[in-house]
Amino acid sequence: MARQTGDDLVDADLQLDEQEIEAALRPKRLAEFIGQHRVREQLTLILEAARLRERSPDHVLLSGPPGLGKTTLAMIVAAELGMPLRVTSGPAIQHAGDLAALLSSLSEGEVLFLDEIHRMARPAEEMLYMAMEDFRVDVIVGKGPGATAIPLEIPPFTLVGATTRAGLLPGPLRDRFGFTAHMDFYSPGELEQVLRRSAGLLGVPLAEAGASEIAGRSRGTPRIANRLLRRVRDYAQVRADGVVTVEIAEAALTLYDVDAMGLDRLDRAVLDALVRRFGGGPVGLSTLAVAVGEETETVEEVAEPFLVRAGLLARTPRGRVATAAAWSHLGLVAPAGGLIGNGPAAAQVELFDDAP
Repeated sequence: MARQTGDDLVDADLQLDEQEIEAALRPKRLAEFIGQHRVREQLTLILEAARLRERSPDHVLLSGPPGLGKTTLAMIVAAELGMPLRVTSGPAIQHAGDLAALLSSLSEGEVLFLDEIHRMARPAEEMLYMAMEDFRVDVIVGKGPGATAIPLEIPPFTLVGATTRAGLLPGPLRDRFGFTAHMDFYSPGELEQVLRRSAGLLGVPLAEAGASEIAGRSRGTPRIANRLLRRVRDYAQVRADGVVTVEIAEAALTLYDVDAMGLDRLDRAVLDALVRRFGGGPVGLSTLAVAVGEETETVEEVAEPFLVRAGLLARTPRGRVATAAAWSHLGLVAPAGGLIGNGPAAAQVELFDDAP
C-alpha cells in the first residue's frame, strides 16, 4: 500500500479547498444565475409547469463549451424541484448493466445528471432510450438462445444531460429530450456581474475597473473568470493592500501568463510556432503539436477553439493557418497574399504532413 507523503496531503488539501470554493460560488437558484437569459426563462417555465402538474419535468439536454454553467444548471433544476440530484458521467457508464443498476436505484422524481453524455457506451445508450421514454429497462439474463429479457420498471425521473459536442449525439437519443438548450459564451458585462457576485462571496474588494480587466481576459467563460479572480486575489493580498484594482489585475494576470486577449502560454506557443517557424501556415495539426511539445488532442481541443473564435487561427483543407490578426497580436507584419503563409516551411509541411 502506497504511503502518502506530507506533500501529497498538502496538495489534497489545496485541491479540496479549490473544490469547496467553486461549490460556494455556484448559484443555488435560477434567480441567482447570471447570463443565459433565454435558457433561464425557458427552464423557469418548464419547472413551474411541472410543479403545477405535480409531475417530473421533461428530460433536459444542455449543450455548449465547457465552463458556461451546465453542471450548475443541473444542480439548480434539482434544487428548484426540491428533489435529490444523482451525478454521473458518460465515460463512467461503459456497460448496460452499469446504467441498469443506476436507474433502478433512483427514487421517484429524482434528477439524474449525466455529464459528457456523448461519451456513453453504445449498449448503455440504447438502454437509456427506453428508460427515458417508458421508464422501463430490459435486463438480459443469460447468453445465446437461452437468454431472457426481464423488464424492470423504474420510477419517473428527470434526466439532465450535458455535452460539449452535441453533434456526436445520435438522433434517437437527442429526440427523447423534451427540452434542448445551447449555452452561449458570456459578454464582458455579464462576466463583470459574475465577478462582482463572486468577489462578494469571497470577501474580495473589487474595483469596477479591476472587474472589467479580468472579464476582458476570461474568454467569455464564467469558470475562467472565477479562476482568474482567485489568482488576482492572491496577488493583491501578498503584494498589495488586498484591493483588486485595474493595475493589480494587469500585474497579476501578466505574472500568470494571461495576456490582454485572454491567451495563455499554450495559445501563444501555438501562434508563435505557426507564425515564426512555419511562415503562417498551412501546417498540419500533428506537426504543430510536435512544435509546441503537446499532444495533438491538447492543441485541437484546448487551444484551437478559442484561437479560431478570436479570429487568430483558421482551419483549412490544407492545414492550420495564422490570420493577419495573429501576426498583429505577436507584433509582426503579415506577409502579402492573404491568410496563407508563403515561407518555405509551409510548402514542406503541406507536402509531407498527413494530418491536416
